Amino acid sequence: MADQFTTTTESIIMAALSTLTSSQLNSLSHSLSSTFRRHNHHLASLLTSPALFTHTINHLYSLSLSEKSLLVARHLLSYLHLLTPFLFPSLSQKYISSSSRVCLRDLDSILLLSFFCEVRKHQPATLESVSPAHWQGILKLYGSDTMLNNLSTGFAMSLTPYQVLGTFVDLVVKCMRFVNTKGCGNVIEARKEVAASVDAVVALPSIESGGGVECVICKEEMIKGRDVCVLPCEHIFHWKCVLPWLTKRNTCPCCRFQLPTDDVYGEIQRLWDAIVKLGLSTE
Repeated sequence: MADQFTTTTESIIMAALSTLTSSQLNSLSHSLSSTFRRHNHHLASLLTSPALFTHTINHLYSLSLSEKSLLVARHLLSYLHLLTPFLFPSLSQKYISSSSRVCLRDLDSILLLSFFCEVRKHQPATLESVSPAHWQGILKLYGSDTMLNNLSTGFAMSLTPYQVLGTFVDLVVKCMRFVNTKGCGNVIEARKEVAASVDAVVALPSIESGGGVECVICKEEMIKGRDVCVLPCEHIFHWKCVLPWLTKRNTCPCCRFQLPTDDVYGEIQRLWDAIVKLGLSTE
């Protein structure tokens, strides 16, 4: 029976997805299928290449628990960013954080770690009864009998759009659970100040002040004709005031609108807040 965390998280994501049209859902499903196929090919390479498997597992051994949590968090964030062009199209192209970028070595590591978890879930004694030197052969055999056999024959392509979305939701829930329980606090409930992404700040536009408006940071009137900064929420500020503010916080001083951040956990929180807000709007 699903616990409350799983049920709540699934319900929120599904409620947000319900705001999409059939065409948008099909496009999202296609995007997710392409990502799944790419990940599956990486996993197949890991399980069939002794050198790559050894290199990847040694990298995992070298990571602390908090570093593994950060690895999973980046993976979770990359999944959440797949939703933004569909759920938040007006902001997805102009304000994108670089915090979800995952290098190839880290992608291999998270895929192998996830596969370990999957094997332990279904066959908990499989890896405990043998030495690590034999793990690759066992994992390869397990994969060929279950997941990899299907994936290599176009598993992602054979699923219906709703099955693909279901798989995606399941992956997001698993990643979020791991980050919450193994990471630095509860991602969903945590609230901390984080700096705005450098890329997002650089992309902020200037407009000419019309005068008669007070900058809420310094409480001084903006001089007519001077360039001022405008945030996506359309609130304006002196550049000299807002830049120091955004080096410490990614929120608008007026309405708390959140800019992207390069802090992985902060970016997960920002996107999750937006998904929750969208999901609640369907009620």
